[in-house]
Amino acid sequence: MADSTAKLLSIVFFLVLISQGYGQCSFKDLSLLQTDTGNIVQGKPEWIVSITNKCACVQSNIKLYCRGFKTVEKIDPSLLQVLGDECHINNGNPIHDAFSFTYAWDRPTSLFPISSQISCI
Repeated sequence: MADSTAKLLSIVFFLVLISQGYGQCSFKDLSLLQTDTGNIVQGKPEWIVSITNKCACVQSNIKLYCRGFKTVEKIDPSLLQVLGDECHINNGNPIHDAFSFTYAWDRPTSLFPISSQISCI
């Protein structure tokens, strides 16, 4: 009897976590940090952008505001695509925990998340 109750409580707890994660997650759960790597690329400092998903659910189709983004360092378009004032991350693929890319310019560009799609399994 105790095993049945423990299993039932585990299932209920899991479902509560999933439902709370889905209902409370948003693109605001994406944390973005830019750090100088210390490397110089074509005379410009290199920056690493780290995006961390603080939500229990995965986030995909992540878009950042990136007006004026410039770089002298080639970036794989599957990592970052600049479309006007928006930057699309990871080719639309999900970010479970963390994601990063580097670029080189005189100073860091103002970047912040503006949208994503959230999937709780």
